[in-house]
Amino acid sequence: MAPDEAKNVEEKLLYEIIHRYAEEISGNFKKNSYRFARSFITFGFARLLNATRVKGFTSLFSRQLDLGDKIHIVGETEHIRELAKRGTIVMVPTHFSNLDSILIGWVIQFLGLPAFIYGAGLNLFNLKIFAYFMNSLGAYKVDRRKKNPVYLETLKSYSSMALRRGCHSLFFPGGTRSRSGHIEKALKLGLLGTTIEAQRILYEQETTEDPARKIYIVPVVINYNFTLEAPSLINDYLKRTGQERYYKEADEFTTSYKIATFLFKFFTKGSNISVSIGRGLDILGNYVDMEGHSLDANGQHIHTKDYFVSDGKITIDPQREQEYVRILAKRIVDEYHKYNRVFSSHLVAYTAFKMMERKNPKLDLYNLLRLPDEDTVLDYEEFKKAWKKLRRKIYKLEKKGKVSVADHLKAKADIAIKEGLENVGMYHAERPLIRKGNQVLIQNMNTLYYYHNRMEGYGLEKHI
Repeated sequence: MAPDEAKNVEEKLLYEIIHRYAEEISGNFKKNSYRFARSFITFGFARLLNATRVKGFTSLFSRQLDLGDKIHIVGETEHIRELAKRGTIVMVPTHFSNLDSILIGWVIQFLGLPAFIYGAGLNLFNLKIFAYFMNSLGAYKVDRRKKNPVYLETLKSYSSMALRRGCHSLFFPGGTRSRSGHIEKALKLGLLGTTIEAQRILYEQETTEDPARKIYIVPVVINYNFTLEAPSLINDYLKRTGQERYYKEADEFTTSYKIATFLFKFFTKGSNISVSIGRGLDILGNYVDMEGHSLDANGQHIHTKDYFVSDGKITIDPQREQEYVRILAKRIVDEYHKYNRVFSSHLVAYTAFKMMERKNPKLDLYNLLRLPDEDTVLDYEEFKKAWKKLRRKIYKLEKKGKVSVADHLKAKADIAIKEGLENVGMYHAERPLIRKGNQVLIQNMNTLYYYHNRMEGYGLEKHI
């Protein structure tokens, strides 16, 4: 085969592969279907909540409770509403559970925001009824098993083009659920980088009559008292970090049926969750005001277009844009820690695990996790003293704007600790932490470690 002919064959094959990937990725959003799906899910969730909180068949049609009683939305809600009118929003939530995508979809509807597109795992489309609702709510498909460059570039091109066309977007920059329970530290830069690419192209295409639409990044932190998948997630994490010293369990939530079961089990529990909406950022991580203007550290207006200008014109500089996305990623992580809302369940888990570390200073993590039951008992009064000391440190961090605190954490110590113990890992067959008389018993060190990790990164360990 001649070189020119071989090149043509290769280009044709590449085009076919890209076309197939694009068809697989793209969603099937329709306005009418979106309105129906949004109303149906809101109604269904609310009725399910009533059925599990208010007993009896008639509770399905009761308005005694709604999702607002269970899901608390806090933070910069007015800011995101205003920014959605002025530009294109990219919402970047933390990711702990399979519930996250559906939860954020409800939050978008509750806040009265326009439709968002978002990436969802291909496994969620296995069942037709789930596929219908996912498509209707703006989902596009992401196959995390595919790591080849052609697929990844097709996915990024899809995201970039959608942003340039003004589609509000949502993706989890951590890439997948946090296996360890930590707030994400190292974000995936691929899709995040499309926000910078899209903004630069919009500036290139703008005219005096048609100024460029601005892209805003909104960090969102999801707070649960418990994560249904925690046992398998932490075992997966420990296997990866401890090499072969831990086995990998299968993910229990790989089918639509299991996800539906997951939702029902969540609503049968009395635990609340909160969603913290962060303040909007520009694509360089600068805060923006209510009018969408970027602000420097002194509160002065700056123009993001200038970040792409070289020798008086907008230029393409991949190295420069890679540095910009790293700056943005770091800023998002900082905002996650700031808007993280401390629950009592987080703090009881952190306190107990740190006390065990202090009692066993010569043990590494993996040996600590293997301690026998008789060595994982804490005195309640010592535990309460340590918990109260850490709570005072968290109050100081809150005053400095470095973390957020749930109202229930501010109750009297015994009451707040009781709530924390009742909620931490409440779904699991073996709760990580319980109180028995004057003792606090650790029943599962692995899941305790998972829930403890939520409070890492604040320097609290030196105070216990």
